[in-house]
Amino acid sequence: MMGIGAGVVAAGGIHFGGWKWTGDFTGIDLIAAGTNALNGALLARRPDHYKNFTIVGILLMAMLGGLGGGITRDVLLNKVPGAFTNPAFITVCLVAGVIGYSVAFAEGQLFREGLFQLATSFSLPWYAIIGAQAAAAARLPVLGILAIALIATTAGRYFIDVSCGVPPKQFVSGELFVVTALVTAAVWIACHAAGLGPWPAAGISFAVGFTLRVAALYMGWQVPLAKEPAGVYLHSDGRPLLGRKIAGKSAREMKDLGLAVEPAGAEKG
Repeated sequence: MMGIGAGVVAAGGIHFGGWKWTGDFTGIDLIAAGTNALNGALLARRPDHYKNFTIVGILLMAMLGGLGGGITRDVLLNKVPGAFTNPAFITVCLVAGVIGYSVAFAEGQLFREGLFQLATSFSLPWYAIIGAQAAAAARLPVLGILAIALIATTAGRYFIDVSCGVPPKQFVSGELFVVTALVTAAVWIACHAAGLGPWPAAGISFAVGFTLRVAALYMGWQVPLAKEPAGVYLHSDGRPLLGRKIAGKSAREMKDLGLAVEPAGAEKG
């Protein structure tokens, strides 16, 4: 019976596939997917996003974060998403989701929040670079390359925010989230046009994007808010900036997010 079953599977073209880890920037794509999956699990456990999720729900949020951008990018470029043809992507995202779930239960909410910001700063430029590369390979014009790079970079976060019922990060105040993606892609286009090889172009673009993102977190650089209509007021999201957190000046913001760390020996009311 097992032999017959295996024959039926083979005849139907069903197979387990091969786990591909290197080649054609696959390693970088896997790193970006895994980092975003870690972000998804950490974000889903953050009080401003948590909605009584199950363990399976947390892992699905990790999958949304890790695979959402790449799948959206490939579908727009009329390709079968690499996340479905290479099992390594789903494997990496599941492992990252479990790690993110475990870290969320570790002591020190401030550490968890800092880890989330650092992981976001790392994955954001890589996704922009990979999106720009894929769009350039499809021979899109410059504006098309920038659009694909931006969508690939931010789609995963969009899916998570919408699923959690909060305004997507692309549309609200943030430390140059969208700008970092666009600048990274623009630098990659310039390097590519200058004739630099794939790795030098990716390295320079990543260095610029990562530095810009971390500097924005430390310095509190944000895109100016739109002028509010008459009769409305600004909503405070209470998100602490990375620099304020490290300097220990974000007590109010951390409390607003439910991330305040109780002093040792403090009594709970």
